[in-house]
Amino acid sequence: MPQTQLVWLRRDLRLADNPALYHAAQSNPVIAVYVLDDESPKHHAYGGASRWWLHHSLASLAKSLEAKGSKLILRRGDAVEALTKLAAETGAATIHANNHYEPWWINAERKLAKTIDLQLHHGNYLMPPGSITTGTGGQYKIYTPFSRALRAALPPRDELPVPERLEAPAQWPASDELASWNLLPTKPDWAGGMREFWQVGEAAAQARMHWWADHVDEYEDKRNLPSEDRVSRLSPHLHFGEISPIQVWHAHKDRTSAGWSTYEGELIWRDFAENAILQSPALATQNTRKDFDRFPWRDPATDEAAARDLKAWQQGRTGYPIVDAGMRQLWQTGWMHNRVRMITASFLIKHLLIDWREGETWFWDTLCDADYASNALNWQWTAGTGADSNMFSRIMAPLSQSEKFGAGRYIREYVPELARMEEPYIHDPEEFGRRPAGYPRKIVGHKQARERALAALKTIKTG
Repeated sequence: MPQTQLVWLRRDLRLADNPALYHAAQSNPVIAVYVLDDESPKHHAYGGASRWWLHHSLASLAKSLEAKGSKLILRRGDAVEALTKLAAETGAATIHANNHYEPWWINAERKLAKTIDLQLHHGNYLMPPGSITTGTGGQYKIYTPFSRALRAALPPRDELPVPERLEAPAQWPASDELASWNLLPTKPDWAGGMREFWQVGEAAAQARMHWWADHVDEYEDKRNLPSEDRVSRLSPHLHFGEISPIQVWHAHKDRTSAGWSTYEGELIWRDFAENAILQSPALATQNTRKDFDRFPWRDPATDEAAARDLKAWQQGRTGYPIVDAGMRQLWQTGWMHNRVRMITASFLIKHLLIDWREGETWFWDTLCDADYASNALNWQWTAGTGADSNMFSRIMAPLSQSEKFGAGRYIREYVPELARMEEPYIHDPEEFGRRPAGYPRKIVGHKQARERALAALKTIKTG
């Protein structure tokens, strides 16, 4: 009699191209399990927006498994303890899982492998993180040579099909009810905008990818235009593993457009981020460039003015329309256009002189696609604190960025106080003397902020 195989799911909530599920199904019966572990990640347990997405993604996956005659088993608590207990209950001698590279998951995998046969598979990236190395066998710290090396190693592995069948065990173990996890907001229910903006689950990810197939060739020209819907919006689907980057790559591999080449680079950036946390597991909490440990950040915990500025940034009430539109889009939809992410992050760090880690924490709680590696790497890139990052002295001018990238319609959508404002006034209504009474004044002038930021930078160069 073949022994039961457990499939430990985390950020791989799909049936297609799921190596752990596919290989486990070759030795039936199979029990797929998701463990809600808020203990191991500590301060990087899922934030509110991610928990909303997770609920709907798990519900979708459970229906897909039921259509195959299977079930999704839900357990809560320390993942290693929960899986060890489940293996004992079911007589499973093997657990299949796809590799995850967040430091808490690496620790859990090592601990679990000491007591049970843990079969790990490459599932969520173009290439196995850590496998793209320099000529001397080291890890890349800079994106451009990493990207060249990874492109040279393509194609990735072949896609894996949905298992033809998933044999059920003789008896199903007990499972939590998804609703009992209280992942959805209720008092208040702040997720109305997210429900309107998103469809969640593997089928939704596939539908979005098919939509993207008609637009990917435009990506190079239109990716920086927040008023245009010409970005993939696949990031939360990729983050939760409702679709794999390998599926996306194979769907577009025969294209030769600049748009696809640029988008392929975005997929490679995801791989680069995972390589970065393999080298620096504390990437989300520690500056990579240690000279920035001396940087004179304004601390909201001790500085009332900094606390007010941080709150104004979080609420989208800075007086900079493009910044406010982005922050309000984030709160309403759990997502933000990538160009605007750069603008809002730069504003917090350089205009307000507030530590990038405050931004990383806020994005972690409010983004549906909050990814430990990518979120940390992107914030350190903007702050100039990373191994491969933008120079701190390159300070984005949000008002000119707004006009350059045609953000007028985007601002009107997310900042209702400015819904009737025309070009060019909408990008800087205060400067033109057209600021509506209900819209805030700028919390800091651009010239003043730039001079203050450059002066702060000098202190760590001379210290």
